[in-house]
Amino acid sequence: MAGARAAIVCGALTAALLSPVVLAFVEDLDDKFKDNRMDDVWLVDFYAPWCGYCKKLEPIWYEVGAELKNSGSPVRVGKMDATAYSGVASEFGVRGYPTIKLLKGELAYNYKGPRTKDDIIEFANRVAGPAVRSLPSRQMFEHVQKRHDVLFVYVGGESLLKEKYIDVASELIVYTYFFSASEDVLPEPLTLPELPSVVVFKDGTYFTYDEYEDGSLSSWVNRERFQGYLQIDGFTLYELGETGKLVAIAVIDDKDPTEESARLKSLIQKVSSEYRDDFNRDFQFGHMNGSDYINSLIMGEVSVPSIIILNTSNEQYFLPSEPVESLEQLILFIRSVLDGTAQAYGGDGVFQRIKRVAYDARSTVMSVFRSSPLLGCFLFGLPLGVISLMCYGICMAESDDGAEDMEMMKREGLTDEEEEEEEEEERRHQTAKLERPGEEDEEEEEEGDEEVEEKSPVEKKLD
Repeated sequence: MAGARAAIVCGALTAALLSPVVLAFVEDLDDKFKDNRMDDVWLVDFYAPWCGYCKKLEPIWYEVGAELKNSGSPVRVGKMDATAYSGVASEFGVRGYPTIKLLKGELAYNYKGPRTKDDIIEFANRVAGPAVRSLPSRQMFEHVQKRHDVLFVYVGGESLLKEKYIDVASELIVYTYFFSASEDVLPEPLTLPELPSVVVFKDGTYFTYDEYEDGSLSSWVNRERFQGYLQIDGFTLYELGETGKLVAIAVIDDKDPTEESARLKSLIQKVSSEYRDDFNRDFQFGHMNGSDYINSLIMGEVSVPSIIILNTSNEQYFLPSEPVESLEQLILFIRSVLDGTAQAYGGDGVFQRIKRVAYDARSTVMSVFRSSPLLGCFLFGLPLGVISLMCYGICMAESDDGAEDMEMMKREGLTDEEEEEEEEEERRHQTAKLERPGEEDEEEEEEGDEEVEEKSPVEKKLD
C-alpha cells in the first residue's frame, strides 16, 4: 500500500514537472539547428530515447530550462535526439549519451560535472558570460572572493600576458571563473613583485604565476584550479585526472568516524599545507568518503580507513608498505611514489584491460540480479538453457556416431567368408519373412531353439 502511494506521488510530481508550461522552455531541435544557432548561446542535451541516464536527466533538464528562462538568462535550452540526427550529433563530437554542450559562436564546451539542476545552471551562466569578468571595486572583489573557493585574477594593463590570459580563460572557463582588476582593487596587505601579474586566491592566501618556474600559463591554471585539500568524489576525481597530478587520498567513513580516520585525514591536510612547495606541482590531496568508488576503480578492496595514491593517467595506484603512523612516514611514502621506488599496482596493460572487462561484466550481472532477480534469471538463464540444449544435442549426435562406428568395427573383424555367410543368412531370413508373415514369431522362436540345439554339441565337446 505504501509503495502504491509512493508511486502515485512520484507520478504526480513528474506530471507537474513536465507540465506544458515547463516543457515550453526546452526546444526540440532538428537538423536545421546547426545552420541557425550562431546568433544565440545554446545549452543542448544530446540524448538517445532508449538511454536510461537520459530519461533520468529529462525532468532535471526541463527545470534547468525553466529557471534559465525565468532568470532572464540569454542561454536558450534545447534537446536533440542524437540517434535521429546522428550526422549533426557527430559534427558536435557526441560519442555518448547524454552529452551536454554549451554552444557559443564557433566554440563548443562540454559539461562534465554532476547532473544536478544547480550545477548545470552554474555552468551555463559561467560559460555564457565573458571569458574574463572585470572587478571595478574592492567591495566587488571581496564579494566575489567570498563566493569562490578558487579565484584567478589578472592585475595590470594591456600586455602580452593579458592576451595569453584571455586565451586560457576562453579554454578553461568550463572549470572556473576568470577576473581582471587594477592593483588598487586588491586588499591593502597584498603586494605583487611585478605588474602585470596573474594571481590565484585560495586556501586563505594567494600565489603568483611565474613563467620561468611554472611553465605555460594554461598548465599552471589547470594545476591550481583546485584547493590544496578537498573532499573528492567520482566527478572530482575525473576532473583531477585532467590536471596530470597524482591524487593522495585518505579513505574514510564519515558515517562511522573513528580516531584513525581523523588522524589520517589530518596527516593529509598537513602535507597539503606545510609541504606545498615540495608536492603541489605533482600531487593533489584530499579525502574520500567510503571505499566503494575506489574499489571499483582498482578492482580490489581498500580497507577503511587507509591512504592510497592514484595515478589517474595510467590507472596505477600505490599503497603504503606498512601502516602510516606519523607525518614522517607519510612524507617518505609520497617521496617514494615520486621517485619511482614505491610498488605500483594496476595499470593499463593488456592483462589489466582483460581484467577490467571481466570485472565490469561481473559487476553488471550482479547489479542486474540485485535490482531485479527475475529479470536477471530471464536475461542470463535463457541463453544458458539454449547453450545446454545445444551441448546435449551435440553429445547425443556423437553417441549415435559412436554406435555406428562400433558396428563398422565389428563388421571389419569378420573374414570374407564369414561376412558372405552372414549376408546370405540375412537375405534368407528376409525372404522367409515375406513368404510367411504370420509365422514370423514362431520362426524366431524355432531359430532360437535351433541355436540352443546347435550349441549343445559344442558345449558337450568342450566338456
